Amino acid sequence: EKIPRLLEVRGEVYMLHKDFQELNKEREKSGELLFANPRNAAAGSVRQLDPKITAKRKLSISAYASGEYRDGRIETHIELLKLFKSLGLKVNPTFQLCKNIKEVTKFCQDWTEKKNLDYEVDGVVVKVNSLRLQERLGAVTKSPRWAMAYKFPAEQATTRIEKIIVQVGRTGALTPVAIMDPVEVGGVTVSRATLHNEDEIKKKDIRVGDKVLIQRAGDVIPYVVSAIKEKRTGKEKKFIFPTKCPVCGADVSRPPGEVVIRCTNISCSAQIKETIRHFTSRGAMDVEGIGDAQVEQLVEKGLIKDPADLYYLKKEDLLPLERMGDKLASNILNAIEKSKERDLSRLIYALGIRHVGTHIADVLAKNYSSLDELSKARAEELSFIPEIGPIVAQSVELFFKQAGAKRVIDKLGKAGVRLEVEKKKKVPQILSGKTFVLTGTLEGFTRDGAARIIKELGGKVISSLSKKTDYVVAGKEPGSKYTKAKELGVRIINESEFKKLTRK
Repeated sequence: EKIPRLLEVRGEVYMLHKDFQELNKEREKSGELLFANPRNAAAGSVRQLDPKITAKRKLSISAYASGEYRDGRIETHIELLKLFKSLGLKVNPTFQLCKNIKEVTKFCQDWTEKKNLDYEVDGVVVKVNSLRLQERLGAVTKSPRWAMAYKFPAEQATTRIEKIIVQVGRTGALTPVAIMDPVEVGGVTVSRATLHNEDEIKKKDIRVGDKVLIQRAGDVIPYVVSAIKEKRTGKEKKFIFPTKCPVCGADVSRPPGEVVIRCTNISCSAQIKETIRHFTSRGAMDVEGIGDAQVEQLVEKGLIKDPADLYYLKKEDLLPLERMGDKLASNILNAIEKSKERDLSRLIYALGIRHVGTHIADVLAKNYSSLDELSKARAEELSFIPEIGPIVAQSVELFFKQAGAKRVIDKLGKAGVRLEVEKKKKVPQILSGKTFVLTGTLEGFTRDGAARIIKELGGKVISSLSKKTDYVVAGKEPGSKYTKAKELGVRIINESEFKKLTRK
């Protein structure tokens, strides 16, 4: 088959049942949390920043659409799928062209009854075949008018809850999970089901020892529908949600209006990888050379147990790591050393305090001269600061109350990390009241670096472009914002003009 001049293919990534089971067996052997279902496993694999981790996972793909095609004209969806197949791309083999609605109904009913596939499926998508008609029909927000999903009725089963455990996720969220007598639901053996959160358990009055009705949401995620109360013997026990993290023993927090309970400890081993990733990220301490692969290895080998441990690493610690040479090890150590001089606001953000993003970190750094001073602040005092509400104030106070936070801050100070506000000369606010949009790649600045300069000079960086935007700074290969700026008549400046504009 002739290869088109340009073909953009869109598809869906998924994981086969057998590959999912193999992955969970491997994770169980290494003491890692198990994935709840193939969909979560596939999504988690695709989201990995390190492609080597994604490559190890056995993923499949089904091509189903084209964003752009240049080489002749294709009139129908069926023709497109056949083209994909002829080019060696994987497509779903179950597609069928139906002549009328009766055939569509029969196709949906047939699949409702069999569903004997080797991957998770929750329904049938019915599409208009003509691509020209698809274009005319258009879409509403994210929903196309030319396609509709027919969802299969959920299959249910009855089993018994043996116990309820609480898992701590990578962001510190505590999730209750029911461990049950194994039961088959929709052709899959289920022995674990999420109970979502504390409120859900109370609302459904689910108890340890209960006979329960379980269902797989969209034939994918197992969950407990209800307790079968008439089958209670009196031996069932109410579940009491822990007030301490089951992994590290630190206090847990549930801000008003939220359903998720979280561990507040920066040193919690259940979330340490995510904590380190955030701490070293560009918007935080910006430690170049520490990526997902390095974080995985440093944590797995026990070289770092909290963010402060980064500053105590030696070259001999790094050299045994996979794909680590002398030069790279030196570069990483230099980057770690350089990060010691980051602004207090970036350090506050790097600590990963719940509800404290870059803006709130800036506000806190402007009101407290050191991390030590901020750590002693109480919620009531913090609430008096404009832009700091009661939820953020409570989150900050609770974070610094934890022994883990105190240990990390002490270690950071001893390692030479700057914990105080750098006394700076007042910078003329020459960009006060001006708004900027950044697009493309700048040679002399990172995107974050250019944004910081604009903010220091009193300007504001925004993501959405409008007629009210003052400047669009365009680097190499600018995106659609460049075209839109031209249409709106917004002033576009290049990197050289940006340097002149921001020269102090």
